[in-house]
Amino acid sequence: MPTISQWWTARREAAALRRRPIADDLWKRTLVRYPFLRSPADPGASALRRMSSLFLDRKEFTAVPPLRLSNDVVVAVAAQACLPVLHLGLERYDGFVGIVLHPDQVVARRQHLDEDGVLHEYDELLSGEAVEGGPVMLSWRDVRSSGRTAAEGYNVVIHEFAHVLDMADGVANGVPPLPPDIERAEWVATLTAAFDQLVARVAAQAPSTLDPYGAEAPEEFFAVASEAFFVNAAALRAEHPALYALLARFYRCDPAAAT
Repeated sequence: MPTISQWWTARREAAALRRRPIADDLWKRTLVRYPFLRSPADPGASALRRMSSLFLDRKEFTAVPPLRLSNDVVVAVAAQACLPVLHLGLERYDGFVGIVLHPDQVVARRQHLDEDGVLHEYDELLSGEAVEGGPVMLSWRDVRSSGRTAAEGYNVVIHEFAHVLDMADGVANGVPPLPPDIERAEWVATLTAAFDQLVARVAAQAPSTLDPYGAEAPEEFFAVASEAFFVNAAALRAEHPALYALLARFYRCDPAAAT
């Protein structure tokens, strides 16, 4: 028999699903555009569809003109954002509300104080950005092309939402809050070994399943590895089996199981 808390949760979620349903034809189009959303155990991604509706009910979307917030746009973001927490729970995203969508990449002005106390200013081209407490910024052009870029292990939505998971403890360092069955030492050792391999590959200009941007820092490596885990799983498992196995334990799923 469910507890009172469970009863209230089920009632709230049922109301949210009625408020933000995803039509059958829209969901079918979404799965065609982003095939990595399907899983062997649930080819129709029904659990993901349900969570995506709950996500849409809890988050606030803003679009920068001329982009408009059509149903196709918000569902594409919601489905990809929910993929990493499908087996972890949507509450992992409770620390933020806002999502800002730009039509294309954004130029951000940055400042950096070097070891000698000299302030450097530069421009950085961003496809996405997550900051503690939100909002999460995304380039719609990159989101829209995620189906085509999956073979390259690139997915801006999963990348930025991996940062959200990482920052849940207040620090962006590539070590998100871990489940009891994963020791911090094991996590750090496994990711550090794979990170060092990527750094060496990038220095040697050798190809890799992982985006070279992951060699920038451990926190970027975790986000890049998460992208590849969900959208190019078989290639990641072949190139980095220990890393893949650890991420499978963390995300509680095995995207490469059927390949």
